[in-house]
Amino acid sequence: MTSFPSAKIGYLDCFSGVSGDMLLGALLHAGLDRQLLTEELAKLHLDGLEFLVEKKSVNAISGIKVTISSDRRQELRTLPAILHILETSELDQTIINRASDVFRNLARAEAKVHDIPVERVHFHEVGALDTIVDVIGTVIGLHHLGITRLFCSFLPTSHGFVKCAHGLLPLPAPAVCELLQGIPTYGVDLRQELITPTGAALVATLVDGFGPLPPMAVTTTGYGAGSHTLTNGQPNLLRIIIGKAIGLTEEQSVEVIETNLDDWSPEGFPYLCELLFGQGALDVVLVPIQMKKGRPGFTLQVISPPAYAHLLKDIILSETTAIGLRFRKEARRTLQREKVVVPTKWGEVMAKKVHTPTGTVTYPEYEECRKLASQHKVPLQDVYNEVRNNRTDSR
Repeated sequence: MTSFPSAKIGYLDCFSGVSGDMLLGALLHAGLDRQLLTEELAKLHLDGLEFLVEKKSVNAISGIKVTISSDRRQELRTLPAILHILETSELDQTIINRASDVFRNLARAEAKVHDIPVERVHFHEVGALDTIVDVIGTVIGLHHLGITRLFCSFLPTSHGFVKCAHGLLPLPAPAVCELLQGIPTYGVDLRQELITPTGAALVATLVDGFGPLPPMAVTTTGYGAGSHTLTNGQPNLLRIIIGKAIGLTEEQSVEVIETNLDDWSPEGFPYLCELLFGQGALDVVLVPIQMKKGRPGFTLQVISPPAYAHLLKDIILSETTAIGLRFRKEARRTLQREKVVVPTKWGEVMAKKVHTPTGTVTYPEYEECRKLASQHKVPLQDVYNEVRNNRTDSR
């Protein structure tokens, strides 16, 4: 098998949930330089920022606890106010863009929960200094540690209630439920908050995929400590595992699920795709066919990791007119790939760099190219060509 250069990837092992301070603590424990982080945060020009990093042992496991405070009263900030802080900072533009996306997603979730416009959302917890630092600090950490792809375990959701500025809210918090749509979760019998809105927003925005630990050569592990002790005795820690993606063509076992449909309207296919991909499908295909008695129909084919196949079968049987399914195990071979950002004369474009036996090939992301072409009134093919010409400049 052919060997290729390895990309650095990270895996969030969220056995006790996720919050912004736990994720930032894990990055610091995994090697993020504290002085570098402090210098980067200073570019936000947030007056009175106090940044405490301390070692903490939880169930005899050493980790980092991060505490953010201020020597002055903090205002309640809206999304435009937070974006202004980012846009007027001296941070790298990539960090500004990614952190802005996290806050926008969080604002959309809060706006939907409270049924108000996004611009009018006053972030009580989110607008506080500690959450601003947790979000931006996490993005800074991933950027400076050189993590190009981030993966995450399934997320545990607790029950009960949590006290916040709005009073008692059910767990998972309403904003968390909005943010975790399409993300694999499982319930645990614990009446304490495991996933905060900030943690959910970071995961929903920054993570590339969910499931077990991906193939990687581990180089370092970090633990971030939470702010309370869990009543069931398990360690309130978030673990990040960082390593090099295995630089080989990947051999995998997958399950192929198929069914023929002759009385189903294909207008529901985009929605079906969204559900299937949200539960771990690797690929979904709908092929027109001619069925018995000359009736037109479709073959629906879904490629799934074996662990997710039962969930995908239930979705197909619930969302289509299928009354039976065929499925089989197959081997597949895929090439190593990574997300990159490619500069063009019209702006940056996300692309996929694929390592083939004869070299690397860069494939632009259609939606981003379409957006630039529409915005600047240029042919779509010109944007594609620009990305391909600049591919050696990607990062």
